Amino acid sequence: MHSTLGAALPSIAWADAKGSLVQRGADLFDDQQYEESIQTLTAALLRPGTSRAEKIEVYRLLAYNYITLKRSEEADAAVRGLLALDETFKLGPNQSPRFRDFFDTTRKKWEQEGKPGKLSDSGGPKQEAPVTMKHTSPAQVPPGTAIKLACELDDPSHRSKGVQLLYRQEANAKFTTIDTALDQDQFRAEIPSVSVTPPFVEYYFLALDKSGLPTASRGDAAAPLRVVVPAPQKQASLLKNPWFWIPVGAAVVGGVVAAVVVASSSSTSSVTVNIRE
Repeated sequence: MHSTLGAALPSIAWADAKGSLVQRGADLFDDQQYEESIQTLTAALLRPGTSRAEKIEVYRLLAYNYITLKRSEEADAAVRGLLALDETFKLGPNQSPRFRDFFDTTRKKWEQEGKPGKLSDSGGPKQEAPVTMKHTSPAQVPPGTAIKLACELDDPSHRSKGVQLLYRQEANAKFTTIDTALDQDQFRAEIPSVSVTPPFVEYYFLALDKSGLPTASRGDAAAPLRVVVPAPQKQASLLKNPWFWIPVGAAVVGGVVAAVVVASSSSTSSVTVNIRE
């Protein structure tokens, strides 16, 4: 797909520091809003310029969320991502034994496998080819109209397994997640018409690797793309026309004299009305 990047209209300013997103993700975890925490942390992880220390904290919190949700494969991948950045990392004794045991088990497997993802000569994480996503966002659609969307991935290392579309009807609502379908090198999905209501719909695309960790996005949970859904314009109603309320009448044309018969309870009289433009 030869398209340009559509303009995003974030519900939260892009200027928010990555650290603020990380803290927001931590707060959501503490509030037991695990899916929302994962979405926020994913946004922080994929933002350009996220520091190594921030990524380590994001992976730790992602692992906590996935362990709590019993999503072991994604939790394992998050711990491995953390260890690739800092192989000396260990949870403190005040952390939950459930978390510490999972981290320790994953570390042992990771070390036995030769510390994949980490370069032995430099001690730094392996630099893989970046994944980029192209997508054009529609500016506006009528209410009750399904929004058909498509994006294209440039993934030289074939890191991505699939792409999800996440959308919501209100700025503070939860995102609904649907899988896209690959069709002629484009990942396609549709926001159903029932969800397209004024004043707008927000959404973003998220590419995931085989372990369920993010590789790329177009928009994110903190700065989703927005499609305006205008309210139907109110047409001038015949009921608002004062001539409608004349009980019996003839059609009135500008510049023409029309005869109108007005009925009353006592008598019926004929009135001549002159209409001029």
